[in-house]
Amino acid sequence: MNYDKPIRRVAIVGTGVIGASWAAQYLACGLDVIATDPAPDAEAGLRKYIDDAWDALTTLGLAPGASRERLTVTTDMAQAVSQADLVQENGPERPEFKKRLFADIDAATPVDSIIASSSSGITPSVMQSECKHPERILVGHPFNPPHLIPLVEVVGGAKTSPEALGRAMKFYADIGKKPILLHKEMPGHVANRLQIALFREVLYLIEQGVLSVGDADAAVSWGPGLRWALMGPGLQYHVSGGAGGIHHFLQGVFEGLLPVLKTLGDPVITLELKTRLAEGVLQEAGARSIEQLTSWENEQLVALLKLRADPNDVRLQDAESLTHQRNGHANE
Repeated sequence: MNYDKPIRRVAIVGTGVIGASWAAQYLACGLDVIATDPAPDAEAGLRKYIDDAWDALTTLGLAPGASRERLTVTTDMAQAVSQADLVQENGPERPEFKKRLFADIDAATPVDSIIASSSSGITPSVMQSECKHPERILVGHPFNPPHLIPLVEVVGGAKTSPEALGRAMKFYADIGKKPILLHKEMPGHVANRLQIALFREVLYLIEQGVLSVGDADAAVSWGPGLRWALMGPGLQYHVSGGAGGIHHFLQGVFEGLLPVLKTLGDPVITLELKTRLAEGVLQEAGARSIEQLTSWENEQLVALLKLRADPNDVRLQDAESLTHQRNGHANE
């Protein structure tokens, strides 16, 4: 099957936090969005989320034709997906539910349209198992919030066609995302596995009484986390190798780190450890609410994204122009 048709309309199935963020992203990219969710208050919540996200998206730069007016909401899922060039599914993370949901989406979606899931853990082979056209079903897993975090993990199932994967990779790249292609299905995909691996060691260090929860967070965010925002560990170790690069690092510093690999821990997750973790996190948060922490994080993400943006990116140029216009009006 050829999936080369232009993607101009995206259907959002499920308008929780992830679905709403995807909707905001696609609207900012100048696409038509038709969203569907059976919850009675879904439309109000979706529109509020998009309104709240729009300032950040405007700062980052809107595509020509971007408008919140291009959003349509319906409770009729079959109607929503029947008009879609791409479906972005964001339903509950339950395998049996996903199987039924994808069978229904598959039956109503044009046969040459991609169906992508935001699932963070369920593999596409499971979701496509009861579909008549499983070759166009894949995972397009974002990081929260999708309208700010560029990463998208693209994963195919046993029956997904290479053409569908290629089209999904191109689509996500074209709208400014940073897609990565997984060559094998893995529970949790890749980025969550990396996060969990680090968190496991954090839990072990806390369990062993090495440091507090707050200091563990500081060790990540004020140390390697600053570097990881710019380079992954592979490229970072290449830089750490000096003039000899990665080869020098592997022959020198890495050899010295090998004994550390053998001491990495496997914590016993007890109620006592969970309590220590929760108490430490709440102490670290202090008087700041979840909403305040989220707002601060999003503001910092926007600043970081602008810092990292390609100077040749048209969206950045638009954002800079908008900033100058605003500053000009503010000074008048």
